[in-house]
Amino acid sequence: MITLRGLTYTYPGAVRPVLEAVDLTVPAGAFVLVTGASGSGKSTLLRALNGLVPHFSGGAISGVLQVAARNPLQLGPRGMSACVGCVFQDPESQFVFDSVEAELAFAMENHAVPRLLMERRIDAVLDRLGMGHLRGRRISTLSGGEKQRVALASALTLEPQILVLDEPTSQLDPEGAEQVLSLLARLNQDQGITVVLSEHRVERVLPHADLLIHLPGDGTLISGSPREVLPHTDQAPPLVQLGVELGWTPLPLSVHEARSHAAGHALATSSHTRVRAVTSDAPDAITANGLSYAYGEHVALSDANLRVRQGEIVALMGANGSGKTTLLRLLVGLLRPIRGDLYIRGQDARHLTLEERIRTLGYVPQNPNALLFAETVADELAFTRRSHGLSPDLPEGLLEALGIESLLDQYPRDLSVGERQRVALGAILAAEPEIVLLDEPTRGVDRAQKEAFMRYLAREREEGRTLLVATHDVELVAESMDRIVLLAEGSVCDDGPTCDVMARHPDYCSQIGRVFDDGRLLTVRDVLGAVR
Repeated sequence: MITLRGLTYTYPGAVRPVLEAVDLTVPAGAFVLVTGASGSGKSTLLRALNGLVPHFSGGAISGVLQVAARNPLQLGPRGMSACVGCVFQDPESQFVFDSVEAELAFAMENHAVPRLLMERRIDAVLDRLGMGHLRGRRISTLSGGEKQRVALASALTLEPQILVLDEPTSQLDPEGAEQVLSLLARLNQDQGITVVLSEHRVERVLPHADLLIHLPGDGTLISGSPREVLPHTDQAPPLVQLGVELGWTPLPLSVHEARSHAAGHALATSSHTRVRAVTSDAPDAITANGLSYAYGEHVALSDANLRVRQGEIVALMGANGSGKTTLLRLLVGLLRPIRGDLYIRGQDARHLTLEERIRTLGYVPQNPNALLFAETVADELAFTRRSHGLSPDLPEGLLEALGIESLLDQYPRDLSVGERQRVALGAILAAEPEIVLLDEPTRGVDRAQKEAFMRYLAREREEGRTLLVATHDVELVAESMDRIVLLAEGSVCDDGPTCDVMARHPDYCSQIGRVFDDGRLLTVRDVLGAVR
């Protein structure tokens, strides 16, 4: 189905190839997981399969590439579109229309699919993805996760032989991610569609994958079964890490497999202290009472209450469309509530000037492109310091914690999604705001960079910084967050310490937490502290 022989590709102006003399064979009907650090070439490999590389990106390419008995190097994206469906990291980049229904119809119109068949396919795809309620919506009003589902639905309408997906669950809530992956598994098993996807949160995909391709970042790749390849990479998820530490054989790839191993362990009280308690007399950094907001007739937030104390790191969780991003945009002042009261560090937000808000609050949106405009990464960071009247010297350890020290001379919009995310975060943190609001900060970020980010969060906590983080990354939350505020249909449905909320809501619990029936054990460190 897919054959690469000696494939070498170099981007325009690059010194060394991102793929070098790569050989690979993917059989028809395989479910393939592609892993590797940000910038290692995962997206490049995927884009070569439908001809975007090199037809769109330019650069120099050599070697043999065959996909479904076609040559993408000759045919290009249009010639490959009927057999290779693609969903990219940034779904907004592939939308043509603002109407969900029009967007789903667009690709079929280009392939002259009859109108009645087009309608049937749209009905079937919306039903499979549980998106019927979005049919009449404008894409611009959807959440990031809902947009990602629209992009997937659009790819499915042409009934491709191969689905190529670049981090398809990065903006989906845990339940939504599992639904999409289960759908992909059914398409793979029932219809024989070959699925090739990259994902940093590999724990989501491992139960479905039969072939793993790892790109170490030196232009080469290694491939094999997940159990063969993962122990030799830096991308192993928590269950595999724990299996290696405790000598479990075979290594568990799912919660079900790990439970059988865990049953034989006697656990003492963990020696690892999970969070630093915030004193009850700490002043409020954010207080929201009865906040409500609507996009036209669509109510996004309804009578939401929130209290965040100074020095807390709080996770804002919930399903796609539950109101997380809307709440953050209300807090930072990008939206005005239709009802409710908001106080920032005890001051009525209605009386704060724009300058006071900017000085106090830092906000990193889901889409990093909204913040990036300078010619180089260094210029982005320098502009932030200069516009806030600060010295040119960046906060100590910021570049290293975000892994952007090697990117300073690069054009921000040429970077991968994960790299752009980290640069946007750096541009906001460079101003040293007292309160930081983050919307999916680990989207597109590999495991090593996420671990560095978690160390940075720990340091910010010790310095008394307040952070409110909207995220679907349950492993990040288990490692780093003091508290979870859970939203459902625009209202706060739960609020409490991380371990308590995860115990009450299994869909928002870490993998380790679902293996051990003990609310104290949410991470590998927790378990090793209890076992040893």
